[in-house]
Amino acid sequence: MIDPSSFVQELQKQRTGFFTGVPDSLLRNLCAFITDSFDAEHHIIAANEGNAVALAAGHYLATGTIPMVYMQNSGEGNAVNPLLSLADTDVYQIPLLLCIGWRGEPGVHDEPQHVKQGKVTLSLLETMGIPYQVLSSDEASMKVQVEQAYATMKTEQAPVALIVKKGLFAEYALQQPDRVEGKLTREEALEIIVSHTDPRAIFVSTTGMASRELYEIRERNGVGHEKDFLTVGSMGHASQIALGIALSKKNRQVYCLDGDGAALMHLGGMAIIGTTKPENYFHIILNNGSHDSVGGQPTVGRDVDLVGVAKSLGYATAVKVTDETALVDALATKNAGPHCIEVLVKKGNRKDLGRPKSTPVENKQAFMHYIAEETT
Repeated sequence: MIDPSSFVQELQKQRTGFFTGVPDSLLRNLCAFITDSFDAEHHIIAANEGNAVALAAGHYLATGTIPMVYMQNSGEGNAVNPLLSLADTDVYQIPLLLCIGWRGEPGVHDEPQHVKQGKVTLSLLETMGIPYQVLSSDEASMKVQVEQAYATMKTEQAPVALIVKKGLFAEYALQQPDRVEGKLTREEALEIIVSHTDPRAIFVSTTGMASRELYEIRERNGVGHEKDFLTVGSMGHASQIALGIALSKKNRQVYCLDGDGAALMHLGGMAIIGTTKPENYFHIILNNGSHDSVGGQPTVGRDVDLVGVAKSLGYATAVKVTDETALVDALATKNAGPHCIEVLVKKGNRKDLGRPKSTPVENKQAFMHYIAEETT
């Protein structure tokens, strides 16, 4: 295992002092150390991985020093555009150190949404022409790899990637973990939501803990899962999946169960919802101010006015709620949507929280059959 401090020290020897990216569970210990070690001018948790690449490029242009961009391998998709059309040797020739968590590594058990990405992680980098090394768990070897990566970046004037396997970084806990206020847990809020909606309503839940908790609520209540599309991957896109459904199923209420990190990742989607104006659409943002599924690193969700954003983007109503009574009242609206309900919830989840037992394809088939049913 590699001590996060040792790894960062090697980067600092190469004059790297700016870090940005989107947290990943395989990088949680590294991200925690960086959070404790650098101020807000030298470490920024970006809205999405493409933003992080662009932010890092700006830092390089301003200082001439190479920054580090961290991400889960699923985030490569968000980063492809700026990596190829901004940082690439055929364009602006901007050296960036990419630190990528290898979820779904072949031969290592992982969740279904990570399997495909794990298979193509290295080949995708090869296709983009980005040199990479799989980071060694031996400290001496790691130091050599870091030196080689910087030598390549300086010679080629282009990005280089270091791939991080599961369990590479030694444990490190945030010295001052965020304390996020809330009267309800996310799971309690979800229980209230599913208990106070039309029996024929359609749900699309965002990636991570929200989908896992929704699945367990259905199990606990002894009902099926056909009402719910569990967006186990594709972070930030649940709102547009729900929009596509709402526009085609105007006689059914459609609820997007979103997270603050996911909503912020592709905030422009809210503009499309607001201007398309689906009257049957409820956009519920469960805001705990953190990337809860990948280590609890903070988002800016509690620092921005999401309700104000929704109103300015054309949502018919937008309210912020903090308790059960206010949430039930917001759900009871009879007015035409789209509606935005921001629910301030506590950070964290049950330690014994399970995972869906059905496959994504099984979920899709049951869901499509359910929403194909028309009102009689």
